[in-house]
Amino acid sequence: MSGGLYSTDKKEFDKTLDLTRLMPYGDTMNDGKVQISFTLPVKDDDRGIEAAKALAKRMGLNEPGVAHHGALDTDFTFYVVYGSLTHCVDYTQLHVETVDTEIMDMWETDTYIKENIKRKVVVIGASTGTDAHTVGIDAIMNMKGYAGHYGLERYEMIEAYNLGSQVENEDFVRRAIELKADILLVSQTVTQKNIHIQNLTNLVELLEAEGIRDKVILICGGPRINHELAKELGYDAGFGPGKYADDVASFAVKELYHRLGDKRTR
Repeated sequence: MSGGLYSTDKKEFDKTLDLTRLMPYGDTMNDGKVQISFTLPVKDDDRGIEAAKALAKRMGLNEPGVAHHGALDTDFTFYVVYGSLTHCVDYTQLHVETVDTEIMDMWETDTYIKENIKRKVVVIGASTGTDAHTVGIDAIMNMKGYAGHYGLERYEMIEAYNLGSQVENEDFVRRAIELKADILLVSQTVTQKNIHIQNLTNLVELLEAEGIRDKVILICGGPRINHELAKELGYDAGFGPGKYADDVASFAVKELYHRLGDKRTR
């Protein structure tokens, strides 16, 4: 094969790869080639194209070109812009906070619960606030699960209650108390104007007001959720895209066991 990465011998490629100056890769190493898209509140004309290119330059793109532009309305235009990014990052200095636990499958999790917790674990989940999207919580909770990963309803040692969508935080907390829940799962898909941050923060405040925050394992998930953000908001863990019931259950039951163990030693 010829051109780009594939024309370079693997050993030679390793020598030239500098992770302290990591840049996007397009045709050749470190060419910085990227594609971005955005909408501007302007007419679809030549002046709008120049505005898009000017903004791309301000973002750090060299020789930006508008590959596509289309009117969304009279005074709104969508742009696709290509260019070469001038910025780089030091990959070796990056730190990412993640959920650090060994992932167990459904059968291993059931066995872990039987041997360590010695009773069924109660889990409730919902898309809270005004969020009407259930894809995320269903993927974790529903018996069929998602992408070959069974949901919590199928686990023998888990009592799973999927409350659905648009569940007010007050109702979610009330159900948690009624069911004596061990684990609370909150899914947030709608993120416009950071409404998910407000909703997640409000839930923590309500749990604290009821005096049960430290009595439950609190987990949130969604397309803009990560573990670092979840911890900042007062949650025990956060799971973003690409995570399944296996990931959530493995962390949750181990954390629950440690909590119960701490109480037993007091």
